[in-house]
Amino acid sequence: MITEIEPTTTTDAIASLSLTDSSTDPQRFADALGRSFETYGFAVVRDHGIDAAIIARAETAAKAFFALPENVKRQYHIPGTGGARGLTPFGIETAKDATAVDLKEFWHVGRELVAGHPFSAQMPPNVWPVEVSDFRDAMLAIFAAFDAAGARILSAIALYLKLDPDFFVDTVRDGNSVLRLLHYPPIGADSPSIRAGAHEDINTITLLLGAEEAGLQLQKKDGDWMSVAIGAGELVVNVGDMLQRLTNNVLRSTTHRVMNPPPERRGVARYSMPFFLHFRPDYMIRTLPGTISAERPDQYPEGITAHDYLMQRLREIKLI
Repeated sequence: MITEIEPTTTTDAIASLSLTDSSTDPQRFADALGRSFETYGFAVVRDHGIDAAIIARAETAAKAFFALPENVKRQYHIPGTGGARGLTPFGIETAKDATAVDLKEFWHVGRELVAGHPFSAQMPPNVWPVEVSDFRDAMLAIFAAFDAAGARILSAIALYLKLDPDFFVDTVRDGNSVLRLLHYPPIGADSPSIRAGAHEDINTITLLLGAEEAGLQLQKKDGDWMSVAIGAGELVVNVGDMLQRLTNNVLRSTTHRVMNPPPERRGVARYSMPFFLHFRPDYMIRTLPGTISAERPDQYPEGITAHDYLMQRLREIKLI
């Protein structure tokens, strides 16, 4: 039986912020963002600087690709790579500890590296569908825009943690960030699972466009589920596991999911674009000293590189 959106509490307490305030009143912006991340792991950000024309161009190219025949799309599936680049077909990804597959297909775009780059072994080259002429240019443009917005948000996070505002600049330099183009097809009445099972994100922070279509929910500390409702063009930003580990669980990597729509929306596809902002592969994730205290002992005494942590988590969700 299809799983529909369940009654939830409201999103009133999740911070809804304008990124322009990070320039005019950086400490106030950082404090509001950080408090929301501590409590909910999520915030909503508007005026983020990602141009509407760039977003529309990327959305058009993504929809054109997902509309291609299945046999054409499958040419871009690269088995054995954990879905790092190209297509991950429908019915493959499974949330951690789940048995039913998610009801989605997606495409991954990574950072473009120069030939011989030291991270080439961990970050494979992109593949591009020749059937959609504007695909490459559209995705590289929005990747760069996401990267710039993410850098501003990381600066605010550093300020909240009482670090230098530029603390994260080197940690994400040439980082293994990934743009995911998500397509959730229309759902039949006998669906055995939901669009995206309960999970946490692996990376540093996630910036999500396209969550206007209802379904995204986060789990509060008390276990209740909260729907995340946003305005057109706004970003949903959430903390990933890498940042949670770095901050000794001060900032929360919150469990979230995408529920199936109510009956009147079952025939409507859902598209979204999360940008998983990652540390560089060789960055050693070690607990920040300022997050350790007698009341909060170090939960992660052993450091781990961002690449090793990523591989560990991809195995857990059956992508490698």
